[in-house]
Amino acid sequence: MTTTLSHAPVPSPCTNVCRIHDATGWCEGCGRTLGEIAAWSAMEDDEKRAVWALLPPRRERLAAVLQTEKAPRT
Repeated sequence: MTTTLSHAPVPSPCTNVCRIHDATGWCEGCGRTLGEIAAWSAMEDDEKRAVWALLPPRRERLAAVLQTEKAPRT
């Protein structure tokens, strides 16, 4: 019997950098919202996969926002 990816357990995206960015509302480590983090353990795997799908663009946007915030002001 083989396991397909759609039936594999969905891991948490947590990176142990748990800081919510004020402007975006996303965790600076994993990119999830507080609501998504709180609900994670009760979510169905399809819901978890849907959250995972949202994370790459969020992380890109968050990286850009953080870079802008660190840039020296002139």
